[in-house]
Amino acid sequence: MTATQPTAAPPAPSGVEANGLNTIAESERKGRARDLFWPWFAANVSVLGISYGSFILGFGVSFLQATLVGVIGVVISFALCGVVALAGRRGSAPTMLLSRAAFGVHGNRLAAVISWVLLVGWETALTSLAVLATSTVFTELGLDLGPITKVVALVVVALLTVGAGVVGFDVIMRMQKWITVVTGVLTVLYIALTLNRVDLEAVAAVPAAAPTAVIGALIFVMTAFGLGWVNAAADYSRYLPRSTRGASVFGWTTFGGAVAPVLLVVYGLLLAASSPKLSEAIGADPIGALASLLPTWFLVPFAVVSILGLIGGSVLNIYSSGLALLSAGVRVPRYVAAGIDGVIMILGTVYVAFFANDFVGPFQGFLITLGVPISAWCGVFIADVVLRRRPYAEADLLDPRGRYGAVRWSAVALVVVGTVVGWGLVTSFTPAFAWQGYLLGPIGGREGDWAFANLGVLFALLLGFVGTLLLTRGSVRRQESLPVTALRGRVDA
Repeated sequence: MTATQPTAAPPAPSGVEANGLNTIAESERKGRARDLFWPWFAANVSVLGISYGSFILGFGVSFLQATLVGVIGVVISFALCGVVALAGRRGSAPTMLLSRAAFGVHGNRLAAVISWVLLVGWETALTSLAVLATSTVFTELGLDLGPITKVVALVVVALLTVGAGVVGFDVIMRMQKWITVVTGVLTVLYIALTLNRVDLEAVAAVPAAAPTAVIGALIFVMTAFGLGWVNAAADYSRYLPRSTRGASVFGWTTFGGAVAPVLLVVYGLLLAASSPKLSEAIGADPIGALASLLPTWFLVPFAVVSILGLIGGSVLNIYSSGLALLSAGVRVPRYVAAGIDGVIMILGTVYVAFFANDFVGPFQGFLITLGVPISAWCGVFIADVVLRRRPYAEADLLDPRGRYGAVRWSAVALVVVGTVVGWGLVTSFTPAFAWQGYLLGPIGGREGDWAFANLGVLFALLLGFVGTLLLTRGSVRRQESLPVTALRGRVDA
């Protein structure tokens, strides 16, 4: 079976990417697998990775335990992104369009909405951090202008983020390459300037924690890194030629996403374990607290590396959130969808930067809460990718009457059950999510040893994966045995 004829891209203004939910035409496929290194590295080289060292130690684990958790969690979670990226190369379509093969054309709207909320939440969090970091740096320089500093920072960050998201793929790929170079060099300088703050005796003195805390920290790392990107991982491999080796797509996606976080998290663990005061300050301002360690002359370069690193992540988020919005059923051009998400991002940033009293508590609650359903989706989608041996029938991804159907109830049920049970097995550090953990009673309740292990994320992932392998192998084989047909007229995509 060969792929069907790609669906055409809608018209777009000059210089703006036209491609939305359509598959990429053969004439537009370009690049090599190693080009995937740039967007994934740039999106994850943010110095926010250093702050995660404090977040991980907050589970009460030792430095050695935290290091193992950090390395394993980052690598495994980005390996999941590598698998999703394979689907992008195979189908030349966005992640949330390819997801319709597993969920059905209409059934996939549930997954698309979950994905959209997660991506918009991430871009809001990253933009908020950029604004807070700028304000802190200006204060350290003695240029505290109050709210004006935050307003100016928000305008600059929003223009770069929303502008790149609206213009589209080619600009984002070029932008990410420059962000990679600049942030990579400046991050190395930051480490060199703060290395004297590492106290190895204090690091070694951090006591070890019980296995339950280690599991909780591991799941948190996976949720904060790769699991936050799985629902977008095919969006940047879809332009590659079909002849690109799958192993290379997987390898460059995984390596590009994981290499910077692994190094940054380990260094962040060294800093946070050396100074409980610094670790506490990171909870209030994850980026700004790191600026307090620097000599005055490096504060401006630090602001640059901080803001660019955060923009690198928010740009990928806003681009993919626009595609997720389209897949959820909103019928607007891709660049309009990115603009809509940009407005929501700005409003959310205004609240976080100007009115919220705490960042880490709500942020961790957000990650865990949405981490459960997105893990269930990830399990379903990755199992579906593993089961498939042939290219996607591209036109049928837009047609509820095609081989993938309108709704695949088994996939929808796995996400719903995984989410309901998963939320019952997680807890968060903020009162807004106190309703979670309703199934923890038999293993100690919300205050027991397993309370913060966040088993619900792992349960949802495994349920989605194993359930799909068991329930859909036969239907996937039947789908792939059908002859290719043209798209049956105009449909609501």
